[in-house]
Amino acid sequence: MVFSGLILAMILAALDQSIVNSALPRMAGDLGGLVHLSWGITAFMLSWAIATPIRCKLCDMFGRRTFLVICILPFVAASALCGVARSMGQLIAFRSGIGGGGLMTLWRTVIADVVTPSERMRY
Repeated sequence: MVFSGLILAMILAALDQSIVNSALPRMAGDLGGLVHLSWGITAFMLSWAIATPIRCKLCDMFGRRTFLVICILPFVAASALCGVARSMGQLIAFRSGIGGGGLMTLWRTVIADVVTPSERMRY
């Protein structure tokens, strides 16, 4: 049951990455901000790098499962807002959501909690 949930979270993150990243040049062109295209990617990576240590400390204190669910909600909301952005500034702001980094990192931590060290390589 745990792995089913983790796989769904990983698929959600992978789909968002593949859909938004492949559509980002077209979206930037439509919004008239092709010059700022790199900021859409940079904003996501920067927010991911900043939020990961903070999120990991908090999930050590309050539980990984709770934070994984908490990361899914803003991630889905920010992905939907990327689709309705009216300007390049909005797209960059929505792309810098903090949920994505949680989905990308917390599934590994949950696997480390569930699986013994000798079996982790299989998973």
